[in-house]
Amino acid sequence: MRVLRVAIVLVGLLCFPSTTLAQQKQPTAIGEGGAAASVDLLATRAAIDALRHGANAVDAAVAAAGVLGVIEPFSCGIGGGGFMVIRTRDGEITTIDSREESPAAMQPDSFFESGSPLTFDEARWSGLSAGVPGTVRGWQLALRRYGTWSLGRALRAGIDIAREGFVVDETFAGQTEPVVDWFDDVRSTASLYLDPDGTPRDPGFVLRNPDLANTYARIARRGARAFYHGRLAREMVAAATDPPVAADANHAWRPGLMRTRDIRSYEAIERPPTRVRYRGLDVYGMGPPSSGGSTVGEALNILEGFDLADVDRTRALHLFLEASRFSFADRNAFLADPEFFDVPLAALLSDEFAAERRALIDPEHAATSPVAPGDPRRETTHLVVSDRQGTVVSYTFTIESIGGNGIVVPGRGFLLNNELTDFNFDSLEHPNRADGDKRPRSSMSPTIVLDRGRPFLAVGSPGGSMIITTVLQVLLERLDLGATLPEAIARPRASQRNTATTIAEPAFRASPEAAELVNEYGHLFGTPADIGAVTGVEFLPGRRVLAAAEPVRRGGGSAMVERPEP
Repeated sequence: MRVLRVAIVLVGLLCFPSTTLAQQKQPTAIGEGGAAASVDLLATRAAIDALRHGANAVDAAVAAAGVLGVIEPFSCGIGGGGFMVIRTRDGEITTIDSREESPAAMQPDSFFESGSPLTFDEARWSGLSAGVPGTVRGWQLALRRYGTWSLGRALRAGIDIAREGFVVDETFAGQTEPVVDWFDDVRSTASLYLDPDGTPRDPGFVLRNPDLANTYARIARRGARAFYHGRLAREMVAAATDPPVAADANHAWRPGLMRTRDIRSYEAIERPPTRVRYRGLDVYGMGPPSSGGSTVGEALNILEGFDLADVDRTRALHLFLEASRFSFADRNAFLADPEFFDVPLAALLSDEFAAERRALIDPEHAATSPVAPGDPRRETTHLVVSDRQGTVVSYTFTIESIGGNGIVVPGRGFLLNNELTDFNFDSLEHPNRADGDKRPRSSMSPTIVLDRGRPFLAVGSPGGSMIITTVLQVLLERLDLGATLPEAIARPRASQRNTATTIAEPAFRASPEAAELVNEYGHLFGTPADIGAVTGVEFLPGRRVLAAAEPVRRGGGSAMVERPEP
């Protein structure tokens, strides 16, 4: 096996940048040896430092993730969960599912009151939305099976930064502003993330989190058991079932259903990946309960039947949006926890099913959503790491919405997630309905692309359900439309998820292609919004590696290599 370059790429599923040295961030780096691209300079440096001290790809991924849990706390951390895709040094592909799990007591109507479902905000800002966190179990499983470092060693960088602090920037303050009205309800959250006057921490403020440093140190000494058993587990349960709400809180905070037995019984699961062939490449992703691998894969299978090399850019974007539309119809109907629903994964990813769905696409005109699902039964921090022994890791983890459910576990320094709002909690019949001991459907799409068995490309993004379309568009731009990886990441994006209108970034809506998509193909664009925050790594000829992050979105990312080209 040829020697592979060491590389790491980090992004947030919702982890956006806040760094002490934002002015030093560079979105692209090319060179040899180790490489890293993340939403934050400190996380990138942690990855490079780990690799320089003998870490393999899995070790470096966990080390960087631990740092992101400190400096991107509204987006990821040990209070949440995620998915990891790994190419081992022997060339095998596997995945680790550390998705959050519902408490055993949860029922399909747990988010209902007086016969009606709660609104999203009522469900989110509560103990009800908190699933049992899986991140720590996932880290430990990955390290034990595929790493070389202990969990304690991997957490050293995170411990140091939590104790020493990091400088709040404009992006961090901007993330805080929309959630202040809920953060100030919870005493432990307000004391950590708000100034005494109840406003966001000002840019330039050095934010230290000694409670999280101590929590990390406890896990470092005792392993994942320290998180899932004993005092720490009891404190998580107390925070979820009796939220530490101030007397003058202006919202109702409903108690959750989590119990210590739910935390104690949680396990991360190793699962097989999804795989499709696209333009002669092998594209691997995450299977259920994530819908990322299956939906990206189905859309690629649909696009495989179109000769995009012979069409103009507008036609290619039209077909991309239509493939997304039909794939999302199937995703919404058939993706759920495979322990509760027989997900027809093989059928969803079959060439025959793709041909059926492709036949419904009008090359000349947009369909009207919602389109019906097919019948396959005839079926947000991200990191990518590779080392010189050939291991590659693509990892996405999150606490769901910005700020999770808003509850910092008192004395522990981390926010709980609101992942259980990823259930179809307004339905009593949907395959993705709320049930006990169940993992909600996710859109996280960590992706590894191989060329004749060798790593070629790895990408991922934050962004909720728009993660899927973001990863899909970056692959389309890079593999079909002539873009380099940095260009594919930077280009304006659009997201069609089987809705009446397509969400598009302002720069996309202002493009000539968007005008043609409206006037010639009948597409409708809705409210503009930023979409995703991609990082990726590509392996180049001559033992060179390219790491790339966003140049502008979410404040831009940070890319570095061990031995940069002059």
